[in-house]
Amino acid sequence: MIQEIRISDLGVITRATLPLGPGLSVVTGETGAGKTMVVTALGLLLGRRADAGAVRRGAKQAVAEATVLLPADSPVLTRAEEAGAIIERLEDGAELMLTRILSAEGRSRAVVGGRGAPVGLLVELGEDLVAVHGQTDQLRLKETSAQRASLDKFGGPKLAAALRAHSDCFDRWAAVRKELENLLTASRDRLREAEGLQAALEEIDAAEPQPAEDETLKAEAQKLSNVEGLRSAAALAHDALAGEEYDAGPTVVALVETARRALEHVQNDDPELKSLADRLGEIGFLVSDVSTELASYGSDLDTEGPERLAAIEERRADLNRLIRKYAPSIDEVLAWAENARARLEELEGDDGRIESLQAESLKLQAELEVLGAKLTKLRTAAGTDLAKRVTAELAALAMPDAKFVVELSPLAEPARHGRDGIALLLQPHAGAAPRPLGKGASGGELSRVMLALEVVLAAVDPVPTFVFDEVDAGVGGKAAVEIGKRLAMLARHVQVIVVTHLPQVAAYADRHIRVIKNSDATAADGAGFTASDVVLLDEGQRVRELARMLAGQEESGTAQAHAEELLADAQKLVASLS
Repeated sequence: MIQEIRISDLGVITRATLPLGPGLSVVTGETGAGKTMVVTALGLLLGRRADAGAVRRGAKQAVAEATVLLPADSPVLTRAEEAGAIIERLEDGAELMLTRILSAEGRSRAVVGGRGAPVGLLVELGEDLVAVHGQTDQLRLKETSAQRASLDKFGGPKLAAALRAHSDCFDRWAAVRKELENLLTASRDRLREAEGLQAALEEIDAAEPQPAEDETLKAEAQKLSNVEGLRSAAALAHDALAGEEYDAGPTVVALVETARRALEHVQNDDPELKSLADRLGEIGFLVSDVSTELASYGSDLDTEGPERLAAIEERRADLNRLIRKYAPSIDEVLAWAENARARLEELEGDDGRIESLQAESLKLQAELEVLGAKLTKLRTAAGTDLAKRVTAELAALAMPDAKFVVELSPLAEPARHGRDGIALLLQPHAGAAPRPLGKGASGGELSRVMLALEVVLAAVDPVPTFVFDEVDAGVGGKAAVEIGKRLAMLARHVQVIVVTHLPQVAAYADRHIRVIKNSDATAADGAGFTASDVVLLDEGQRVRELARMLAGQEESGTAQAHAEELLADAQKLVASLS
């Protein structure tokens, strides 16, 4: 809801503040006073195209500002915060400031929540904030998707449940079709991939590599490549420990035994020496064991000759071929093979998956047909009801021969929202062909059509604020009273702002704002000036303004009496709506 609009140097308005609120607010004034500048200011705040000619003569810029009150969960707040807006949180909602500045040179900028923003953000936020219906404004329900959404909301919970069921089924069907299409279009690629994997696995399986085999063989090959050096070192070490001939002197075994015996004679005299003697005995056994193993090692080297080294190098060559093709090591080759085997099983199972998906697709398609038919039936009933109600409203709005039509047409392909194309049409008079909204009707007629439609949809598909610019153009008398009634009815659900010249409409307002024009043609330069002011009227001022609108004589007692009667009748109706 728009709490307040502030305008500076826009058209004939120098500076004005429009205090708004819930319910119905009307803006009146003499022709040329600047009433439409209110709608122009709203247009700027909704991101519409800016015209530098709207800047007041002599001013550097025009400014339109609005304070908007929104519920805490409004998507408008979420989007504004994402754009960096500063929002004032209240106990029961939040307050958002919108500003549009238009320079005399034609430059335009927007401010949302105290932060500079692209004008496109105002357009985006405005779609969820305000619907403007005027002589030249775009229709809120111009797009087919918006018309369909409004009809579906009008259809109530039963239609909503049918739409959800259809949407869920369509989503499953679309997912199945996508997977099936991917499998079918990629069949040749999958076949080539499967053949490649099969050949690779056959090569790896034929080689029968073992975990870490490449590292094991590398170590063994290095050992056999230096067999003479290893044999010589082992023999020398064996001789040093326990050999019969050792040029450097006594062997280690002999020296250890000599030391042990030296202590053996006195070990009973000192426990510490006995411990040392025992440890020498253990060293002697350990040296003997190592000596024996060295002798065995040398013997084994004699049995492993060039033949074994050749076999190892041949095996290593086989393993290196696998490593070059598939992975940096044999362990990684084995891991690759395991993954490839799983992928091959998946590829070989695609034929069965294709058959399963084809069957599922047919089943879901049949289910969509049933759900789509149910949705069409509910929409047809809702469309008939909507058309009947809007047509009745049009008759009361001085369009007795007009007929509102909701047309359903089958789509070539099923869609997530069903298989129905939705079009809202107007048959302006008997014998004429129904045409899309916005075609074949004057601006005043179109505004009344939209008023009738919004009144019917108000309880199920509202936006927070509706603005009607001279919705009563071309009507008067009883029809004007009916327009006022319907605006009051709409205002029970949403905020309504109306620019009007009819007292029958203005009488239904919850608040009445008058635009007053002041002019002076006696300026020294001959140019003169015109300026307008905006005033919120009290009860007495309302009576005089209605009298002016009725008879052009705001001080006339007869006109004021008629104005008071209008107000009393309107207030009775408004009270009955509450």
